[in-house]
Amino acid sequence: MRNNNFVKIATIAPKLELGKPLENVKYCLNEIVKIEHKNPHFIVFPELAVTGYSLGDLFFQSSLLNENFQAIKYFLKHNTYKGIIILGALYVYKNDIFNCAYVIKEQEVLGIIPKTFLPNRDEFYEARHFTSSVVLNDNIIHVEDFNTTFGTQLFLEKSKNIKFGVEVCEDMWAPIPPASFQTISGAEIIFNVSASNELLNKDNTRRIMLKSFTNRNNCAYVYCSSGFYESSQDTVLSNHCLIVENGEIKAESTLFNKESAIVLGEIDLGYLKFLKRKNATIRESLRIYINNYATVNFDCNFSDENYEFINPINQTPFIPNVNPEPAFRKILAIQVAALARRIKHIGVENVILGLSGGLDSTLALLVLSKTYEFLDKDKKGIKIITLPGKETSERTLNNARNLTKALNLSLEEIDISKATLEHLTLINHNPNNKDVTYENTQARLRTSILFNKANQLNGFVLGTGDMSELALGWCTFNGDQMSNYNINSGLPKTLVKFMVQCFIKFEFTDNKLLVATLDDILHTPISPELSSKNQETEAVIGKYEVNDFILYRFLVCGDDNRRINYLMSYAFKELSETERQNYITKFFKRFFSQQFKRSAVPDGPKILSISLSPRTDWRMPSDIKY
Repeated sequence: MRNNNFVKIATIAPKLELGKPLENVKYCLNEIVKIEHKNPHFIVFPELAVTGYSLGDLFFQSSLLNENFQAIKYFLKHNTYKGIIILGALYVYKNDIFNCAYVIKEQEVLGIIPKTFLPNRDEFYEARHFTSSVVLNDNIIHVEDFNTTFGTQLFLEKSKNIKFGVEVCEDMWAPIPPASFQTISGAEIIFNVSASNELLNKDNTRRIMLKSFTNRNNCAYVYCSSGFYESSQDTVLSNHCLIVENGEIKAESTLFNKESAIVLGEIDLGYLKFLKRKNATIRESLRIYINNYATVNFDCNFSDENYEFINPINQTPFIPNVNPEPAFRKILAIQVAALARRIKHIGVENVILGLSGGLDSTLALLVLSKTYEFLDKDKKGIKIITLPGKETSERTLNNARNLTKALNLSLEEIDISKATLEHLTLINHNPNNKDVTYENTQARLRTSILFNKANQLNGFVLGTGDMSELALGWCTFNGDQMSNYNINSGLPKTLVKFMVQCFIKFEFTDNKLLVATLDDILHTPISPELSSKNQETEAVIGKYEVNDFILYRFLVCGDDNRRINYLMSYAFKELSETERQNYITKFFKRFFSQQFKRSAVPDGPKILSISLSPRTDWRMPSDIKY
């Protein structure tokens, strides 16, 4: 793939000598050489990296302004880096001094962006020295110094189709930052050259601001601030650098580095473009806030041949890798609140749950138990029924028994073997022919019994099927696909497994029988147990980790087959090209052909940013072919 839609970015907060522009640009050039082999598409330096930020009235001196100009000329002449550099430096226009960001491609300045908001409070006195971009009245001015344009503008790199904007430090802190209008106008990435002093909790404020901004605007934000080689006469700077994508910090520096602080991060441009296409609020904003930004078009001829990812591609993107306990508790809280609301709405004391001894029904039972505790209800209202048949294994049946015993709940066993044979005889089907009719008869019989028990006990049936099964159609229509309310429909299989693991780790450490049972359930091969005792789901549809990876890249990131295959080659290196293609083809054939089951799904809570309910996120005709 020439363009894999990933953008690699480096931020460099270099050591500097205050008021020594030529020394500083030489140091910047040396730092670029250190990371060129990493092949970043962009390299970002801090605000006024050429001169230093904390120079006070020295900014008025002709000697400094001239040295700033000559240093930039030197930088351009000796720059061998082929990507884009964003460099903080001064620019003088009509005897006004502007605090700017230079966008540089090799020996060319593509544009100079002046700072708009000049902080003039507390420790900041920028209005004393600099002029705001507002004096330009949004005009884009051609300047001869670097044969470039000067003013607020956007940039479009053609080979990767990257549209980006630039801010300077305080612009980010404004009530309505310039970047708001830039992202509305199509910018996927905002770069900020900064010189932000450090205060107690200020680093966390930056994180919160950038996570919030990028989440609202479906964009990425690259923030690069100066370090402690700035003056510490009254303030201290910390070289804080952040790369944030749609609310998630992708890379971040440590604070107060003695040497240059270098951060490398990746932005998934395809993901951001997909989010922007989906976001009607951003489209409406463009109608309300019209900004006719001039756009500088250029081509770096970026090629992603032999591209090396900074971090490994995550095989299980649905699973929280950082702070798993808060994520577990938030998911559990959503499920409990959803089920509690449904119980109160229906106004019944009893909830009927079919417990197979498998992963999904186990999680449903744990959530149901927690919901009764939340509602201060008598757990006698939890009516657990296990429905073993001829194909049910002793392992899953014993796990169902042990699970209810460990939770101090009652269990009703109803053997469906005889009823299954009677039904097959009724429809004139040979019970030795263990085909789909044989299998689905059991699934539908179980569902029918659960619904009838719900009528008998004045309760409702709690569904257990997960999102991965809905995506692949791995459920029997009007069998386990149906319930009065499905508590797991918002969770893919890998996340169901994560939840059960967290129950062991964070909830039931003192209950030895429960821990042992849950552990065995986690290690039991997933199987519908409808045909033979060796029937394993993943032998038919493939590993859930791989299928969930495809589901994530398709629904969350909007990737096509080609890009999914490309990322799978990094995430699942053990799979051959043929195996990857088979996974993708099988997934999408099932996904398209099984939409009719999703069109009739019961209610269930949305938990992630995606859902397969036709009432929320996913609407697709049932009669479309893949």
